[in-house]
Amino acid sequence: MILAQLAHFASHPVSLAMFQEQSADFTLMGMWTSMGYFAKGIAIILFIMSIWSLAVMIDRYLYFTAARKQSREFAPKVAGALKDSKLEEAIKIADRSKKSHLAEVVTAGLQEFKSSGGVVNEESIESSKRALERAEAIVHAKLKRGIGVLATVGSTAPFVGLLGTVMGILHSFQEIATQKSSGIGAVAGGISEALVTTAFGLLVAIPAVMTFNYFSGRVEAFDVEMDNSSSELVDYFIKQSHKR
Repeated sequence: MILAQLAHFASHPVSLAMFQEQSADFTLMGMWTSMGYFAKGIAIILFIMSIWSLAVMIDRYLYFTAARKQSREFAPKVAGALKDSKLEEAIKIADRSKKSHLAEVVTAGLQEFKSSGGVVNEESIESSKRALERAEAIVHAKLKRGIGVLATVGSTAPFVGLLGTVMGILHSFQEIATQKSSGIGAVAGGISEALVTTAFGLLVAIPAVMTFNYFSGRVEAFDVEMDNSSSELVDYFIKQSHKR
């Protein structure tokens, strides 16, 4: 049967030429060169989205790591200073921990308490509590900076890739109609090239979604730590007022 097919192709050079035209280059470079302009534009957009999300991942990872490290060093030092009633020393310790989320919140409370003259009463405690709440909101916004990009990339990248696939398939069928060719070979090459954008979109979206969930969990943990630190500082002021 194979010999009969070869004899058929040998006796029909047109069919052999059509068979050779239907063969496709499935390497990345080959598929890139055969993609339409729209599909190439989609691939470039997805590449930009991947670089953007990668930059956010690196930035947030470094920021959160530094915040965790400095906060672990800051907490026992400032607790010891407050235990000895050394308010100025506690503020200096907090100022040295620029990247610590706990230090930013505690500094706001201590500065507000200091501005009231260091007098422990109900008014100064309430003022310090409001300062702590404002600082928590500001630090929370700083911690979440850029994380929304990961959510956007993770939710839109698959659809951007799918758009490239749909347009690529339409482009393939248009070429098939123009060349008047038929068979699986005429369709397979174009569809495989069109599916590249969907695969690329998924490769961009999956890491973005995973890191978004991870960083969101880290932010929630930092929020709990800031709430606890604020409560402990307010309790400290209340105990000082009872002593006096």
